[in-house]
Amino acid sequence: MTEEVHISSLVVLTAPVRLRDVEEAIGAMPGAMVHGTSPAGKMVVTLEAETTDAMLAMVNRIQRTDGVLSAAMVYQCSDSLAAMNEEIPDAH
Repeated sequence: MTEEVHISSLVVLTAPVRLRDVEEAIGAMPGAMVHGTSPAGKMVVTLEAETTDAMLAMVNRIQRTDGVLSAAMVYQCSDSLAAMNEEIPDAH
């Protein structure tokens, strides 16, 4: 079986007073990274998983996190691990 990598980005909206709690909860999830937040309660998150089911479980877990108002997937990519690690030559 070919190893796969699934990468997704999400915009998560939380109540501003819960922002730090939600950021910590998401940041503690294996394969999740919070890249930025705003005082209005928005955050940009990326997720990395080995399977589609694992990715969906992570998104579901974020959506059910206390303080999360919404979590919308913005981008999703999946490919084999070999293809993800393939070096692309510079055109210059």
